[in-house]
Amino acid sequence: MDDSPGKLNMVPDHFQVSTSDEDTPQNITSSIQQPRIDNSSSSDSRFWSGRKLRSAAFMLNLFNVRRLSWGSSSGGQEKVELSVTELESLRSELAYLEEREAYLKAQLEHVDEILRSARFSGYLYIRTRWTALPGEPPPLDDTDVDDWLPRFVVLNGPCIFFYLLSTDFSPQDSTLLADIVEVGSLPSFTRENDKTWYSSYILTRQGLRYECSSISEVQVDSWLKVLQADIKLDSETKVPSWFQ
Repeated sequence: MDDSPGKLNMVPDHFQVSTSDEDTPQNITSSIQQPRIDNSSSSDSRFWSGRKLRSAAFMLNLFNVRRLSWGSSSGGQEKVELSVTELESLRSELAYLEEREAYLKAQLEHVDEILRSARFSGYLYIRTRWTALPGEPPPLDDTDVDDWLPRFVVLNGPCIFFYLLSTDFSPQDSTLLADIVEVGSLPSFTRENDKTWYSSYILTRQGLRYECSSISEVQVDSWLKVLQADIKLDSETKVPSWFQ
């Protein structure tokens, strides 16, 4: 540029635009607008998608009944594919469940009938002892033997029934009120956990003694009162021997 006023010197342009095809605006724009496609990322996405599908199918089979295999019908609806063996197994299980339901229903009806007809009932811990009859040696002292077993005791009519469980159809043992000659209380004792147990006994004319215990003193006393009243009434209704 000249310092004289009013004159401008033009400097030639040294930055020439390249005319090659690689640097054309169209190629630059296309390279910007079209990102590079990574074939490896596409294969990875297909791999993870396949793993997810297989995991979902595995979880479905895991939580289905007996791990039944699932499939799809032509209409797009899901269906269960069963073999002949699996079908027979399911039929057997259904038959067993129906029998079990009928049995439990019969048990409930039996318990309901017992509770409605019984005068007194409840769980007690029972053990049996034999008393020495006249002329027999005294039995061994086994008072320290812990052989108490829970029994469901039912006073129904003229009998006392001892069930193993309240849902049993048949009693494990029974005795007639007419055979009971004595009912009384026994000293309390201590079992596991240092709990106090209250006890009583029922003596029959055959020499069999039922010892009953419970941690509830009220329960033991209630049984004693009921049985003592029944034995007293029974003895009063008996005909004296001199009238026979």
